[in-house]
Amino acid sequence: MTKITKHNEKSWDRKVEDQVRYTRAVDAEVIKKASAGDWSVGVTAVRQVPMDWFPAPVHTLKILCLASGGGQQGPVLAAAGADVTVFDLSAAQLEQDKRVSEREGLSLQTVQGDMTDLSVFEDETFDLIVHPVSNVFVENVRPVWKEASRVLKTKGTLIAGFMNPVLYLFDDQKEEEGKLEVAHTIPYSGLEDPVEENEAIEFGHTLEDQIQGQIEAGLLMTGFYEDDFGDGRTIDKYIKTMIATKAVKG
Repeated sequence: MTKITKHNEKSWDRKVEDQVRYTRAVDAEVIKKASAGDWSVGVTAVRQVPMDWFPAPVHTLKILCLASGGGQQGPVLAAAGADVTVFDLSAAQLEQDKRVSEREGLSLQTVQGDMTDLSVFEDETFDLIVHPVSNVFVENVRPVWKEASRVLKTKGTLIAGFMNPVLYLFDDQKEEEGKLEVAHTIPYSGLEDPVEENEAIEFGHTLEDQIQGQIEAGLLMTGFYEDDFGDGRTIDKYIKTMIATKAVKG
C-alpha cells in the first residue's frame, strides 16, 4: 500500500466519524422501498442512474460496488435482490454497509482493498460494476479500468461516475469565496499543494484517461450524462463537473 493510499484510507475513516455527505448510510425506509421493487442508485451527487442502464433484472445480477462503501448503493441493490459485494479502501466506510445489512437483514459481502488491485476476485466474476465518483483518490486511473474489465463477465456492464477535470483548474479557497481563479493545470495532483492530515489527496485525471482508458480496457461506451454537486457551489453555476458513463465489456 502506497503512502497516498494509506493517507486516503485514514482520511475516509475520519470522514465517517465526521458524518460527511458520502458516508451517510441509507435509512430503513429506502431499504423497505427497494425490497418492494422501488429503488434507484446514483454514481454522482444528484442524478440517479437511468433504469435502462442496468443490463438485466437486478435480482439476477452479481454486482461489485467498486470503491463504493458508505452504506448507500450496496444495501439498496442487495435489498432489490442482487448478489452484492462492496469493495472499498476504508474499513469505516465498509462498516456502514455492514451496519445497514445487519439492521435490515440483508445478504451483502464486504471486501477491503485498493480499487487499482482487484486480485482478490477471479476473471469474469461480475455481471455489473457500480463505481461512484471515487477514482479521484488514485494517482493513476488506468489500472482501475483494466481491473474492472478483467473481473466483468463478457457483455458485463460498468456504470461509473467520475469528475470532469475542469474542477481542478481552480483554487479551492477562492472558489469557496465565489471566485473562479485558475491555479492548476490538468492532469492535477493533490501532491502539488500542502497535504492536510484530515483531507484526502485528490487527482484530476484527464478525460482521455477516464474515457479512452475505459475503451482501451475493452469496454464499449454506450451511455453518458453529466451532473453537479447540487449544493450551490460557485462552479455549478457555469458547468457540470461530474460525469457518469455506461460501458459494456466486448
